[in-house]
Order: sequence, then C-alpha cells, then structure tokens
Amino acid sequence: MNKQDEKKQSLDKARDRGKQLEAMRHSCSHLMAAAVLELFPKAKLAIGPAIDNGFYYDFDLESPLSPDDLKRVQKKMFEIKNRDEKFVHDEWGITKAINYFEKLGQNYKVELINDLKKNDSTLKNVSIYSTGKFVDLCAGPHVDSTKKIGVFKLLSIAGAYWRGDEKNKMLQRIYGTCWNTQEELDNYLLMMEEAKKRDHRVIGENLDLFLIDPLVGAGLVLWQPKGAMLWRIMEDFWYHEHLKNGYELVRSPHIGNRKLWETSGHWGFYNESMYPTLEVSQSLEEAQRGQKAKIKEEYLLKPMNCPFHIQIYKSKPKSYRELPIRWAECGTVYRYEKSGEVSGLTRVRGFTQDDAHIICTKEQAESELKKVLDFIVYIFKSFGFKEYKVYLSTRDPKLDKYAGSKEGWDFTESVLEKVAKEKKLDFEVDEGGAVFYGPKLDFKIKDCLGREWQCSTLQYDFNLPEKFDMTYTDKNGQSVRPYVLHRALFGSFERFIGVLIEHYAGAFPTWLAPVQIKILPVSEKFNKYAEKVKSDLLLAGTRVIVDNSDESLGKKIRLAQLEKVPYMLVVGEKEVKANKVAVRARNCKDLGAISIKKFVEIIKEEIEKKTIK
Repeated sequence: MNKQDEKKQSLDKARDRGKQLEAMRHSCSHLMAAAVLELFPKAKLAIGPAIDNGFYYDFDLESPLSPDDLKRVQKKMFEIKNRDEKFVHDEWGITKAINYFEKLGQNYKVELINDLKKNDSTLKNVSIYSTGKFVDLCAGPHVDSTKKIGVFKLLSIAGAYWRGDEKNKMLQRIYGTCWNTQEELDNYLLMMEEAKKRDHRVIGENLDLFLIDPLVGAGLVLWQPKGAMLWRIMEDFWYHEHLKNGYELVRSPHIGNRKLWETSGHWGFYNESMYPTLEVSQSLEEAQRGQKAKIKEEYLLKPMNCPFHIQIYKSKPKSYRELPIRWAECGTVYRYEKSGEVSGLTRVRGFTQDDAHIICTKEQAESELKKVLDFIVYIFKSFGFKEYKVYLSTRDPKLDKYAGSKEGWDFTESVLEKVAKEKKLDFEVDEGGAVFYGPKLDFKIKDCLGREWQCSTLQYDFNLPEKFDMTYTDKNGQSVRPYVLHRALFGSFERFIGVLIEHYAGAFPTWLAPVQIKILPVSEKFNKYAEKVKSDLLLAGTRVIVDNSDESLGKKIRLAQLEKVPYMLVVGEKEVKANKVAVRARNCKDLGAISIKKFVEIIKEEIEKKTIK
C-alpha cells in the first residue's frame, strides 16, 4: 500500500469514527429528552441535534431549570441508558404523525411536520425513532440501543428562542457532551476548563484591550489604547506583506446606494445578513418632524467590499496587459446579528475584513489561486498557527440560493478542487457551504487547545463580473469577461484578534505585544534614569512604558506579570552606576544586569525571528 492509499484509508477511518460519534451524541440528545419527559411530564420538546463535541435539546417547561435539576436529568439519563432500550426506526404517514403529537400536546413537533409538508408537496411519510415509551420526530442516525451510548455529562442551561427568532418563545436549552471513553470525556472537560481561563472576553477586559459598551451598542467594539496598538501592529504587518506580494491599496465608503446592492445580487441573495435601508435624502431633524423626503434615495450599510472594488475597476477601460489586478483594503463591514447571538470579538455586528479582490483572466486564475493559498499559510505561520483544516465549500444542487449557471459552478468548483489537490491541502467538501456568487476554500486554524476557528477564505467568483458587465480587451482586441477572486487572510481583525488572545492566553509573542517592555524603578529616586532608559528604547523602536507608581518593587513585578509584558527592566542604584538594566523575562527567566545596547540586540533578534518567550 502506497502513502496516498494509507492516507486515504486513515481519512476514511477518521470519518467513520466521526459518524459513529455523531450518532452517539444524537442518541444522547434523545436520551436526555426522554429523561426530561419522565421528570417533567408536561415538558414540550423542540429540537435536539448533535453538535461539535456534544449535543443539546430545547425544551418548553413550566418553570426554569436549576443546577440541581440538571443533576436529576443526568441521573435519570443513566437509568434509561442501563435499561438497554433499542432505538427503533419507523415511517409514519403525515396524518398519523400530526395526530399523535397533537394528542400529546407537542405543538413544536406538529409545527415541524407541517413545515416539512409545506416544503415538499410530495412528502407522504416522516421519520420516527422510539426508545421504550419515548417517541420522537427524527431523521437519525442513532446507535442500536441506549446501552451503546458512551460516557456523557450535562454541562449547562441556556435560553434559546424557538427557531432562533426573537419573536418566538424563549425555550430552555440543555447542553451536554458525549464521548466513547471516560478518558476522552475527562480530557475534554480539562480542555473546557483551560478554555475558560483563555476566554478572550475576560482576558481582553483584564488587559485593557477592548470593551463593548451597551450605550454604544451590542456587537460594536471599542478598542482601548493597548488593543488599538495590537491592531496597528497587525495592520502594518498586513500592509507591508501585501505590498511585497504585488497588491495595491484601495479604500471604499461604509454605505452604498441600494441600486449597487441590487446589481450585485446582495439585495436578493444576502438580505438576511443585511440591515434595512437608510434614507439619505433628508436629515434626522426632518424625519423627526415627520417631513417626507422629496426624492427617495436609499442606501445600505455595506456587508461586503466587493461591489465598490468592481466599480473602481469599471471606472476606466482595462487591457489584458493590466491583469492580474490585486486590490486590497482593510474595510469595515456590517452584518445583521441577533442581539442574543453577538459574542465578544468572534460574533459582532461591525467588523473589519482584510479584504482583497484579484481580477484576472481565466488563464491566470489557477496561478493566482495558488499564490493566495501560499499567502494564507504564510500568515498562519507568522502568527504562530501551525495546524489548520481546509473546507471546499460547494453549492447544494437542491437549494435555490445561488446565482449563475450550472456550467459556471461546475467549472469554478473543479478549478478550486484541482488547485487544492495540487497544493496538497488536506481538505473536506462542505456541500452547501458556498456563498451565493461562487464556491470557496475556507481555512479553519487550530489553536493550542485544538479548537478550530474560521478565519481565511478564498472565493472564486464568476457571477459578479457578469452582473456588473466587467470586461477587458484581450490581445486580439476582443472584449472579454474577467474572473474575480475574493480573499481574506485574517477573515476579520476582530475574530483573528479574539483567536490570538485565546491561543496565547494574552501572552503575545514580543513582536505582537502592545507593550514589549516595562521599566520598574526600585524607588522614586530612580525615575529619572528610568525615563532615560525609556527614551533610548523608544529610539530603538520598541514599545515601552515606565511604572513610576509608589508601589513596592515586588508589586510592580507582579502587576507586569499579570499584564503579560514580555520584559521587565528593573533599575536601582547598581544599574544607575553601571549604566545597565536588570532584565527579567515574562517566563521568569532572569537575564541579569546588561547594557541597554545589549538588551536592544536581544529584543530585536527576538522580534526579527518572531520567537515566543
């Protein structure tokens, strides 16, 4: 067996294990629903899928669940598991299923069945699974019996609107996790504990990086000076690398005319992620007075930057000699998120994409795609991410949510797959994950805890050139349609910074740290020397501050360690006399007293290599 066959066999086994674990977790959600019904007979059941690392089920209950209730439910689940009840599959006619669940007062199940019938007029039967006396509307899959469910633990209770709609009733969602062995469960729980310590929302507040103020608005981030410095470091690096890679910079406004979004297709295909129109032909005062606009002029907050870049392209005729064009922008966009779903930096309403569009010929597309893939991997490595997973997101032929022809989709999907294989990317196909205008390659980086985070994306677009009538003149003088590649390397600054915070637990490598050095005078009489050292280090290009507070040296050191500053320079009488600094690294390593010149050499070498200390 060659290496390629061995890799395929290994991937097949991993997928099989994944499917088996998913079936087990799905079965565990049914086990939980059965337990809840035995304890709370009036409970109404909503939905209960398997999710990454576990499962959940939504319930409509007469009173809120308590932590003690969670323990009771888990105990009952173990009782039902030990009964060794079989998971029995059946197909019921629509009428039978509706009558059954109506009789039990399970109105959410009735609604689901009616929706299935509405969406498929040919539907005759629905899938039903039962275990013992418990019956549920479900497509499966499940394990053979409750005894074959592995080890599990209920984790938390949360609120969840029915079908995710704030207009609907708030239900109670119970989350749990399920694994094959106790060792796997224990490892997962340890990882969860470590993840709590690394929560970017907590660390971000403790390190004064960012805040989200309710008066400003949910999902809108305010950057403190240290957070803004971190952003600037990343953005300077981003600009430098893009200019090195042959990109040019463009900028675009935050809002655009409704006609622009109608032309692009966002108006019809992306409206669930966009905010309503803004009327810009009158002032707020005029609107408050009830005065009607004489001429209706509607604009929208931009959810993407691409239509603006295309209009820049169309502002002048283009020749094949000018292609490929690579235009990049760190542009802030706005996408609709429900107020209950925004979270820290990873799910916001306004965020800055590190966006770029490559406009090229059909012949240039493969080469440009490969260059972007290399660029993405380079960015990951530069920020300390060595592992990542790639997903080839294609259209779902059964859904009518995509623009363009089948031929266009077949071609662009095949090219992306070919390029991914040639670059030897370990990728999975995600059917239905494509954006409305084309397929894409999504990159999910793995942090130090092995968690996946969606970041970089590379999209192949053949629709927008058609919609905007983009052309260039080829070598024969003919008007030809170009292709557009959309790509983001960080994905968004907000999310990427959130991931960085959790990956490093706030202890950023020196080149990224907002404050690289903190000078700690032993007492007030050494403040003047500390300021001189600071001036020398600022001239050397480092980011440095002085702690000239009245606190003891021990407390200053502890504070600097809590702030995760890479280097502390202690200055006292000995250091002043020798014109040196006593250097302590964040990892508690004592480098002793050295000259300022020597210290600058050390820190510059570390920054140059982007090493982590």
